[in-house]
Amino acid sequence: MTLGTTLAGEPMQPTDAYWRSMRYFNFYRFIVACLLVAAHFVIHASDLWQLHLDLPYFRIALGYVSFAIGMAVLTEVRSPRFQRQVTLQAIGDIGFIVMLMHVSGGVRSGLGLLLVIAIVGAALVSQGRLALFYAAIASIALLLEQSSQLLAGSDHYDGYSQSVMLSLSCFATAWLAYTLAKRMRQSEALASQRGIDLENLSQVNQLIIQDMQDGVLVVDEKSVLRHHNARSEALLGITPGNVPPTLDECAPEVAEQLRTWIGREHENRSSIARLVSHGKELRLRFQPTGANRREGAVIFIEDWSRVQAQARQLKLAALGALTANIAHEIRNPLSAISHANQLLLEEEGLDPTFKRLLHIIDDNTQRLDKIVQDVMQLNRRDRIQQESIHLAGFVQEFRDQFCQTEQIPLAGITIEIVEGSAATMFDRHQLHQVVWNLCRNGWRHSKQQAGSLILRLDKAVRKGEVMLEISDDGPGVPPEVAPRLFEPFFTTEITGTGLGLYIARELCEANGAGLRHVESAQGAQFRIYLKNQYA
Repeated sequence: MTLGTTLAGEPMQPTDAYWRSMRYFNFYRFIVACLLVAAHFVIHASDLWQLHLDLPYFRIALGYVSFAIGMAVLTEVRSPRFQRQVTLQAIGDIGFIVMLMHVSGGVRSGLGLLLVIAIVGAALVSQGRLALFYAAIASIALLLEQSSQLLAGSDHYDGYSQSVMLSLSCFATAWLAYTLAKRMRQSEALASQRGIDLENLSQVNQLIIQDMQDGVLVVDEKSVLRHHNARSEALLGITPGNVPPTLDECAPEVAEQLRTWIGREHENRSSIARLVSHGKELRLRFQPTGANRREGAVIFIEDWSRVQAQARQLKLAALGALTANIAHEIRNPLSAISHANQLLLEEEGLDPTFKRLLHIIDDNTQRLDKIVQDVMQLNRRDRIQQESIHLAGFVQEFRDQFCQTEQIPLAGITIEIVEGSAATMFDRHQLHQVVWNLCRNGWRHSKQQAGSLILRLDKAVRKGEVMLEISDDGPGVPPEVAPRLFEPFFTTEITGTGLGLYIARELCEANGAGLRHVESAQGAQFRIYLKNQYA
């Protein structure tokens, strides 16, 4: 049962457990009363308890049955209040049992045991309240009954000793019941307090898990999803409020990694795995919830691309400090060299060999200036001016400008627009720079025919995003090059700086977008994941 008092000792309203205990005690009272009535008919041929055949005994027993039924009804309607009902029932039990004892021969009838049980039951139901008071009433009733027997000449003075012993038994059992009930209250108070502490701790843990930057999935031995946080829904692309019950339906790739981890239970392997889901590179960390891995696991999902972005930001900070020195230490002398070289080229009658050397100087000067300009772009990440861009119109305007500037026929670029109403918040100049870089690389490595370059605007798998895909029909990206594709200063071309794709991804992330390379059967394929302003 729950507490009958608060921790401060103040009474609490009885709970359902209190009324349920009283209901059980009412059932016991009804059974005993029915047995006492049945005794009137069963023992009529016996010399024992001859007074059972008397009409007063039968009437009192029937009255006890009626009292039991009435108390059961009052318990069901819960009126009057709980403590008043307990007192009424205890006094009624004492009264009926003592009257039955009186018509059955007094203490010698053996019905006094029912009196002790009635006092103990009332004390336990009321959690020890008024236990000694009930014992005192029972003792007074017993002494009055014995006195009436003595005055009527039905008993001797020796009968007082049995009545006194029975009264002492009532007090002893009442005191034991009170002590037991007190310990029960203390235990329940402690259990209740610990339950409150555990509930508070559970709520704190729930808040912590919900606010974690990592996703959390808890699965049992049957891969049934027991708990998850909102971050896991975002990372796995699950619609909020519509999470499937099993991990196989929720995230098949994660379920496969979990089975692989369980199969390696006896191997000394790392519990960390990686996968790509909905355009994000995720790192999974498994922790068993029981003694072995088959009893269930907690799966921590970390956005590895976010970790890599943080690492790139540290690199960017170092490169930013370097940029100022490069601009001051290299660009000014480089301008002087380029200017002097131009003056030499204007001289008449130059030797062809000398002129070729001057052209080599001019080409390498321009290459160094291009490297400086690309490095300077790293500082533009923090200086963005976002605006609402209607992507379908942007793609159309971009193709016209790109083809005119790069001298490419319009038929060389095909536009596929599936999500024509999509718009995003992005720095227009930076988005133009990112798409220009990708298209120029794609056209350079394509077959340079009609439709060699495709710009496709479509919905992304994740809700609230739109995808701008740039693909070509060239040889594609070699598998050994793909992992290092976005690393700064990594290039496979002699004249390249290795900063184009790196800067493109940095600009996308600065505007809340993402740039990914996707493996395809033919050619190279890059996808820009943008937030749809109208989603």
